Amino acid sequence: MGYVSAVPQPRTDAESAADAAAEAAARAGRRSVAIALLAGALGATVVLLASGRIWARGTTAVADGSMSLTADGRAVTGVPAALAIVGLAALVAVFAVRGKGRLLVAGLLALSGLGAALAALAGASDRAALDAEAARTTADTAARVAGLTYTAWPYVTAVGGILILLAGLLALRYGRSWPAMGGRYEREGAPRPRKAAGRGGKDGAAPDRPEDLWKALDRGEDPTG
Repeated sequence: MGYVSAVPQPRTDAESAADAAAEAAARAGRRSVAIALLAGALGATVVLLASGRIWARGTTAVADGSMSLTADGRAVTGVPAALAIVGLAALVAVFAVRGKGRLLVAGLLALSGLGAALAALAGASDRAALDAEAARTTADTAARVAGLTYTAWPYVTAVGGILILLAGLLALRYGRSWPAMGGRYEREGAPRPRKAAGRGGKDGAAPDRPEDLWKALDRGEDPTG
């Protein structure tokens, strides 16, 4: 009876380097998914919450003195909140599409964050909302707000937009290697063909059990064929 022993061939430096590079790329892809999801969700939450806070305060003259007025972020500009919702939808959609579609959605995600941040910064020193509130309160279209002060909430909103932008940039850079919804089902959802229940390789199937392997070797058969 003859025995065949398979001697593993030593791996070349190029193959080892390629495997190491592939593993490093896989790790970077997994990290980028986690960071993008966290940054996008957190950024959208920050924008939605901060845009509902008071951005500006002031007073306006009335018949018996003055009246305090406030304006929240959504009264100043509704753009950051709207773009945060768009960003959330794009963050989910990134995993529902592939190829060029994923790049387009990732670009939309990044632009949503950039737009939200710029709109928040532009509204940080806006007075139009309080002037409009003064005119409405006093029923005088010429009324203007006085003693105008601003809060830090517009800048907090801008930080949220930057987080959404970061998620979009990560999707643009690493999105090709990210998983897609239904990808596992497509790969593994179809039933796998069952192996033939061979006895010792007589039916041409490779033996599954160790005792079948030895029996096949005793008969001089190749158990791997």
